[in-house]
Amino acid sequence: MMTDLGFSLAITAPIFSMLGFGILFKRVGWISDEFASVGADLVFKVTLPCLLFIKLVETDFLHNLPVKLVGYAVLATLLVFVFIDRVIALHLDNRFDRGAFVQGAFRSNMGIIGLAFCLSAFGDKVVAAASIYLAVLTALFNVLAVITLTGHQTHPTTQTSYSKIFINIGKNPLILAIIAGVLISLSGLKVPEFFLTTGGYFARMTLPLALLCAGASIRLHEFHASKALYWASAGKLLFVPLAITLGGIFIGLRGEHLGVLYLMCASPTAAASYPMTQAMGGNHHLAAAIIAATSLGSLVFTTLGIFLLRSFQLI
Repeated sequence: MMTDLGFSLAITAPIFSMLGFGILFKRVGWISDEFASVGADLVFKVTLPCLLFIKLVETDFLHNLPVKLVGYAVLATLLVFVFIDRVIALHLDNRFDRGAFVQGAFRSNMGIIGLAFCLSAFGDKVVAAASIYLAVLTALFNVLAVITLTGHQTHPTTQTSYSKIFINIGKNPLILAIIAGVLISLSGLKVPEFFLTTGGYFARMTLPLALLCAGASIRLHEFHASKALYWASAGKLLFVPLAITLGGIFIGLRGEHLGVLYLMCASPTAAASYPMTQAMGGNHHLAAAIIAATSLGSLVFTTLGIFLLRSFQLI
């Protein structure tokens, strides 16, 4: 049991230590809001795409593609989304809260926290499966977020440019880097060594910078006690990962693929849910509170989940 607990803490403790340092550095003035914003932008547009591209061009995609993992994740995410959006959210009296509630309950921070969890747990050998999962589910999350935020708008006459939203999804640097990496790997083209070395420098910046900026962006003062906050956080940290992971176990996922499924699902709510909620007229204060609550709460819940999966020899 202690071995399993040690394994669990070895995965989660370094991630949340870096988040904690981000909070601390922000409070003592070593990191500013501008630094956190620019750093997060740099991670999203440069360093994380470099990390994914460098790992993927060196991966053999002709064998062992995670079709079962990704196919199940898409189906399970759709079912969970429909249940939360069409059943649970309708019990909230304030329509203004519903879109932020739904998005906060299902949309994971896979690109930073989820990927960091996967690399910490399984190392570079899991990058291919995690990256393909990330690409497909990132696109799906964005589409579903648009659907719920539009469906629960307090002013239904608000005009939304769907074509622009979906074009932006297609221009997502992470998705583009993953597609480029996969295509180059499949083509057999040789990437120049200097390019790989330069990209590697950026890649090694990714997780430390991303986690520091994520920690610095947490706003404890944005907590506003409400039923929507509590239930969205409980859904994101407990009910959604539990339901999807149990389904994965039922269909036979084991080892690294089950670990990727759980760690991506158990990641806290994506930071991108805040600006999207604000732009589409939802309760962005609730969105910010859900991000902060799940970012802090996932330390306990993710460690417990890994411990249980490890104890039952499922990963």
